[in-house]
Amino acid sequence: MGESPLKVMVVDDHPMWRDAVARDLADAGFEVVATAGDGEQAVRRARAARPDVLVLDLNLPLKPGVAVCRELVGADPALRVLVLSASGEHADVLEAVKSGATGYLVKSASTGELLDAVRRTAVGEAVFTPGLAGLVLGEYRRLAAGPSGPAPATPAPRLTDRETEVLRLVAKGLSYKQIAERLVISHRTVQNHVQNTLGKLQLHNRVELVRYAIETGLDED
Repeated sequence: MGESPLKVMVVDDHPMWRDAVARDLADAGFEVVATAGDGEQAVRRARAARPDVLVLDLNLPLKPGVAVCRELVGADPALRVLVLSASGEHADVLEAVKSGATGYLVKSASTGELLDAVRRTAVGEAVFTPGLAGLVLGEYRRLAAGPSGPAPATPAPRLTDRETEVLRLVAKGLSYKQIAERLVISHRTVQNHVQNTLGKLQLHNRVELVRYAIETGLDED
């Protein structure tokens, strides 16, 4: 992805904060293709600008962030959404993820953490403020179990042993870097395995991959 910069859009109703985030992203080499200050404007401009990553606040006038996320990801499942919110409330985090967000960062994060989160979100990693990843995994586990226990397994597409191994570590919440170190392979190889697995399973991002792994029991040792 070195040939063209990542296209990012920033949505926040506070102009100073929005401008500061956009400036930090631009200074780091991202192409900021659009900004928006309310939910309706966000949907309109995102459709026109087609960013790779949408950095989205939840608390927006005219249309809430979760509705923006649901509408845009519903129309374009390849869009990655990183929520950047003042709230670390569990209900807000789960609502954002269920609406299609790939990651969730609270606004107390440093500029470095934000830039890293945008890069990781762009390649489909599920990026969460420390302490929130376990919450999301736990929720998926609960949803997968359902009221009458785990759903019967459907015949799964054939994954290689290495793809299954990578998927199991993804489900445990490890980053690509940690998986690469654990398996003594390159970061790029981990990405390739994840992309191949997404293709075979017809999934769109790492969050859906984690959900699949939990539903099939791959997150259990």
